[in-house]
Amino acid sequence: MKIIFRAITALIILGTLQSCNYNSLVEQQQAVEQSWAEVENQYQRRADLIPNLVETVKGYAKHESSTFEKVTEARAKATSITIDANNLNEETMAKFQQAQNELTGALKSLLAVSENYPDLKANENFRDLQVQLEGTENRVTTARGRYTQAVAEYNTSIKKFPTVIYAGWFGFDAKPQFQAEAGASQAPKVDFNN
Repeated sequence: MKIIFRAITALIILGTLQSCNYNSLVEQQQAVEQSWAEVENQYQRRADLIPNLVETVKGYAKHESSTFEKVTEARAKATSITIDANNLNEETMAKFQQAQNELTGALKSLLAVSENYPDLKANENFRDLQVQLEGTENRVTTARGRYTQAVAEYNTSIKKFPTVIYAGWFGFDAKPQFQAEAGASQAPKVDFNN
């Protein structure tokens, strides 16, 4: 009698898992985690390029030490924040994104410094690093877009009926999205008079 009861219980559980798309949720969760890993990979690529870029600029702009320090500090902060894809939440995502935004700002300052040094802009190594950095920024954008798409599909799936009933029971929680930087909705002001 116990064997029959266990078999019926197992069939009920299996049927429940089938009806709540458990396997589909697992696949979508894995897609989110893989997409996140690619985002981190591209940010790491960017972080790896920065020391070479800083050293190249240092050779030409020795008195710009505060800019170099800001870039180095921002890079250290950005690379110190790692998030396990299983623990993605709004708070950890906000910290990660803030550190990356600070690094982006520091890089903009570094590249602005290079405008003051024509010899630096003509340096082949510097130009190659700029091209690599630009390509990496494009890869970051692509990876973030893929992550955003995977999260949208996953979050939609766990909120659909009847899956919404079971998703929480099995630990399928919503994943956070990237947020636009403060002020990103405002168009930059362009002034050709200066």
